[in-house]
Amino acid sequence: MKLVLEVNKKFAPTAKDLGLKILGIMMTPSVGKKDYWMFRVKVSKKQAVIGFPKFGTIGVGFEVEDASWNTNLPYSCPTSQIFNHIKKNKGSKTIKDADCMEAIRMIQAAATEYKKASTVEETFKRR
Repeated sequence: MKLVLEVNKKFAPTAKDLGLKILGIMMTPSVGKKDYWMFRVKVSKKQAVIGFPKFGTIGVGFEVEDASWNTNLPYSCPTSQIFNHIKKNKGSKTIKDADCMEAIRMIQAAATEYKKASTVEETFKRR
């Protein structure tokens, strides 16, 4: 399968949206919200690796989590650690591990660039 990085333009969060702080409490969106991702790489017709805002960072996991809900790690973790942690949600045995690892790397690269841009944006806002 050809891997393509998608960016969710409907979501387009700012740096402050990476962790929703309300009176010092960080909250997550409703469980099962299918469009809650910043970056997505489809690895099959029914499965994708996604990057999404989570508590001030960007989490990486599978879009469909049938085996275990809320299985993800921050994008800054090593690729193999992320894959080993989330692979129980891969779904089909026909999805190649190598494709999943490459999808994770693609999301990590996008998340790294996003965080760099967000840091620069926040720095200029403070001046």
